[in-house]
Amino acid sequence: METRLYMVRHAESPFVFGEEKSRGLSEQGHKDAARVAEALRGVDVHYIASSSYARAVQTVEPLARLKNLPIVTYDALRERPIKGLDRKASWETLVAAIEKSFDDVDYALEGGETTREAQRRAIPVIEQLLADYAGKHIVIGTHGNIMTAMMHYYDRRYGFAFWKRTTKPDIYEMAFKGSELTGISRLWSDSP
Repeated sequence: METRLYMVRHAESPFVFGEEKSRGLSEQGHKDAARVAEALRGVDVHYIASSSYARAVQTVEPLARLKNLPIVTYDALRERPIKGLDRKASWETLVAAIEKSFDDVDYALEGGETTREAQRRAIPVIEQLLADYAGKHIVIGTHGNIMTAMMHYYDRRYGFAFWKRTTKPDIYEMAFKGSELTGISRLWSDSP
């Protein structure tokens, strides 16, 4: 009996410093969220979970309407801050820190969260969903960094290089037998 998790990385959301939790999708992001729903139309979805951040919720809202399911939010699935949310850093600094954080899972910039810390808060949610919905299909509205950290927990091949290749949005199907990962497939197509 396989359980399938569908990791849905949020669609385009313009960065606004200080609005990490509340910033929503761009106009293109909303269009792409509708494409996410179409991409998963044929999946018999049993449960929709999401990060508590607005952009993740908004990305799975069209699917939730299509499937007539509620979105259950989990703060533990929020994006991983590689630096403190009250600290500014250049994109180059952040990317270098993200790369280092997958080589050294105990590394983060000042005030940030390590890969290990992010996994410790998020993986218990994943494990509970796998137990509660064994043999079912679960969609998770997520973010690039925490999604990669969760996938990295189950398969260390998913790290910085994988994170750099992901798009906004993106969809990855993770197949499990019990809590053992048996495979990961990308379902998202960058072209409409």
